[in-house]
Amino acid sequence: MGMKLVFLHGAGCSSLSFYYQLRHFRSAKAIDLPGHPDGKPCDTVDGYLEWVRGFIRARRYKNVVLCGHSMGGAIAMSYALKYPEELRGLILLGTGARLRVHPNYLQRCLESGEDKAPWLAQHMDYYREVQEEVFPVLKHRAAEVGPAVELNDLMACDRFDIMDRVAEIKLPTRVICGSDDVMTPVKYSDFLASNIEGAGKSVIPGGSHFVHMEKFQQVNEEIEGFLATFK
Repeated sequence: MGMKLVFLHGAGCSSLSFYYQLRHFRSAKAIDLPGHPDGKPCDTVDGYLEWVRGFIRARRYKNVVLCGHSMGGAIAMSYALKYPEELRGLILLGTGARLRVHPNYLQRCLESGEDKAPWLAQHMDYYREVQEEVFPVLKHRAAEVGPAVELNDLMACDRFDIMDRVAEIKLPTRVICGSDDVMTPVKYSDFLASNIEGAGKSVIPGGSHFVHMEKFQQVNEEIEGFLATFK
C-alpha cells in the first residue's frame, strides 16, 4: 500500500525547503502554502490547516502521511487532532506543541528596510549550513514571499499552543530534530515524543532548524524508515 507523503513548510518559507526530500521521494508532494508566494496567507495555524485539507481533498490523496517543518508541523498536528481519520501518520520536523517566537525575529520583519536587503540577508542566515547549490533559488523565493508574510506566519506560530492537547494525537508519529536547533530546541521534540503515544524520536547530530536541508541524507533515511513501518 503506497503512502502519499505530503510536506508542509515553515514560516516564511516554501516548498523549496524540501528540495532534497523531493529529489529522493519521487511521488511526494511539497505544498506551497497560500501567500508563499501566490495568494493571500492565512493568519492562523487553523486557517492553514483548513486550506491544506482542501488541497489534499481536491486531489483525492489517499493514505496521507504529513511531514511538517516548524509551522508546518503545527499545521500537521492540528490536522491530526481535528481530522485524524484522514491521515495515516505524522512526521514532525523541528517543531513543537507551542511555538513562541523570540521578539527579535518579529522585529526583523517589521524593520525590513526600503529595499528589504537587511531582512533578506538575515532570512538567508537560516540556511548558512545548507549546500550552496540551492542558495540562489532559496534567495529568489524568499524575496518573492517577503517579510510581511514571514511576520504573518511568525505571529500565527506565536499564538499556537496545543501543549494540553498533544497527547490526544493517536497516529503513528516520528519526531525529528537537529541537535543544535535554536528556534525549536531538542526539548520541544522530547515533549512531543513523550506525549504522543508510541512516537519515535531522532536527534540528528549537528543539525540546526533546517536539518532536513543540512543533513538531508540522514533525514531522508529517517523518513524512509518510518514509511517502511506501514508496509
